[in-house]
Amino acid sequence: MDLTLSDEQRLLRESVDRFVTETFTAEHRKRSANEPLGFSPAIWKQFAGLGWLALPIGEAHGGLGGGAIEIGILMEAFGRGLVTEPYLSTVVIGAALVGACGTGAQKQAILPDVAEGALTLAFAHSERAARFDLGHVETTATRSADGWRLNGNKTAVLDGAAAKQIIVSARIVNANGASGKLCLFLVPADAPGLRVRDYARLGGGRGCNLDLNDVALPADALLGDGSDALPAIEAVVDRAMAALGAEAVGIMQTLLDTTLEYTRIRKQFGRPLSANQVIRHRLADMAMQVDEGRSMALRAALMADAEPVARSRAASGAKAKIGKCARFVAEQSVQLHGAMGVTEELDIGSYFKRLLAFETLFGGSAHHYRRHAALSGRLQA
Repeated sequence: MDLTLSDEQRLLRESVDRFVTETFTAEHRKRSANEPLGFSPAIWKQFAGLGWLALPIGEAHGGLGGGAIEIGILMEAFGRGLVTEPYLSTVVIGAALVGACGTGAQKQAILPDVAEGALTLAFAHSERAARFDLGHVETTATRSADGWRLNGNKTAVLDGAAAKQIIVSARIVNANGASGKLCLFLVPADAPGLRVRDYARLGGGRGCNLDLNDVALPADALLGDGSDALPAIEAVVDRAMAALGAEAVGIMQTLLDTTLEYTRIRKQFGRPLSANQVIRHRLADMAMQVDEGRSMALRAALMADAEPVARSRAASGAKAKIGKCARFVAEQSVQLHGAMGVTEELDIGSYFKRLLAFETLFGGSAHHYRRHAALSGRLQA
């Protein structure tokens, strides 16, 4: 298999690397932490001008028709810069759900605005009792005379407070009161009855919890034709995990590079730390973990369009393996920097926190080891 990047992909990597290096400095990250939305709207507009928001959107709706490999190139660079802009929530997840489930009119109304940077999205799916089970949804949608009524609670909604439209998953309540299909609904951020409880996320960015108390929506708020949305949700979340894996690889590579440089210049007993054989072994182990993580992220991206079982198996395998690699690299980096590794003077702590957040998004390593094993059993059967 030829894994060489195409000319277009190399140009994309060079441009995003250059932009992230020049823009996302330590000073920029400090300013972004004080932004009400958790990111810079001006930078978001620049993303649109560079074509990054349009990258995975279909050409029929103002996009560029890129795939998971191109998203991985972007996300790896975003990891190196600790980017907090809502790319994952709006483009990788939100726009993909609209593209997979929406009607022609809904796609035409939403996707061009996402590509232009005029519309931000969020996906409200996780619930407290779900424990990362994508099919466990207790939020309900009841038909009303003029549309729908939504009731329930959602947790850990990425960039929910910054979204103009929130895609909410809910079970349709049948006439007999029983829960039916799992469907998606477009909920405006200012919908009456919607309560948003915003908070800062570990490692940068913001999340929120949602309370939906008899939220009234029009009939066309239903995303798509009312078919069961679970297969589309699973596919989009698998793609999101591949993208997150690439972001984690970018963070791990930065930690490795920073630690290598530090051990070369930090002297102890008259010689650099890197001259110590034990330190060299630890650095070599870090490099190996970074390469293993990169391989797993690439595999998940390559399998993003495979049949469901193989796709999900690759995504869960990547999430589980990269989670272990990330923790090892982060802990080694902090230890080799000594006491400074946990101070605000260095970025090491910020990268460490982002990797801890990565571990919990969409389920930790233990959850995905179990999911991978279950999927492997289905594959063998």
